[in-house]
Amino acid sequence: MKRVRRRTRDWTMVVGLIIAVLALVSAVLAPWLAPSNPYEQTDVLATRFLPPFSTGPDGVTHWFGTDRFGRDVLSRLLYGAQISLTVGLLSVAISTLLGLGVGISAAVFGGRLDRILMAVTDAALALPRLVLLLALVAIFNPSLWLVVVVLGCTGWMPVARLSRAEIRSMLSRPFVVAARGYGLSTWRLITRHLLPNTLTPVLVAGALAVGNAITLESGLAFLGLGVPPPAPSWGSMIAGGRDALVFAPWIAVFPGVAIAMMVLACNLIGDGLRDWLDPQSR
Repeated sequence: MKRVRRRTRDWTMVVGLIIAVLALVSAVLAPWLAPSNPYEQTDVLATRFLPPFSTGPDGVTHWFGTDRFGRDVLSRLLYGAQISLTVGLLSVAISTLLGLGVGISAAVFGGRLDRILMAVTDAALALPRLVLLLALVAIFNPSLWLVVVVLGCTGWMPVARLSRAEIRSMLSRPFVVAARGYGLSTWRLITRHLLPNTLTPVLVAGALAVGNAITLESGLAFLGLGVPPPAPSWGSMIAGGRDALVFAPWIAVFPGVAIAMMVLACNLIGDGLRDWLDPQSR
């Protein structure tokens, strides 16, 4: 039974990696894979709301159909992957670095600094993240980098608490006590012993956070507070197709499926990393 469960976990992680790699490759190769320009509008009346697998008057086959402005949905989906994946990966990288810095500083130095940093973390956790995101994005002009920075600066708190708890549990272990007795400096103690042993739970949390960041970015774009048009974003594509769900559902269905698949892939990768890196599960 243990071998069957282990194989099942391995296969789920492989499936998640395959989905994530395909999405990354599609985003990078979007200029070559897209059948047409995602911004181009030719004869709108002749090319709008074409169903999937249809050929337009210009002779281009629209595998995922066209939207209300005659733009190819597949092309916009591929270019939208660039925005969604960029926001997800960069915002999680920012929040992970901030959270590690706060958590390591609080655990290693302790005392008053620990109490101050944890008080700031608890206060930030008490604020509703979605409301804060809406307020910040509504105040400033929406852009790709603003969304990345806002998501990154509002998602570091769980990483800070997680890394602090892990490091505090390691400070009393024999290898850390021996390193301190040997006279190892605080910086070398952090970089050579504490940080490498903290990365396992942080990597798992980061993989799960990527899916959450993609969902939040899509929600902001759906509300019109994400990357401004005409840049294709999965959330804005769903918003553009909600009025045509009855007679042209493909406009919103395909980006919705893309978001669901990416969130599923991130969850599968996170679960697989936890089982792979945790020696107790092995």
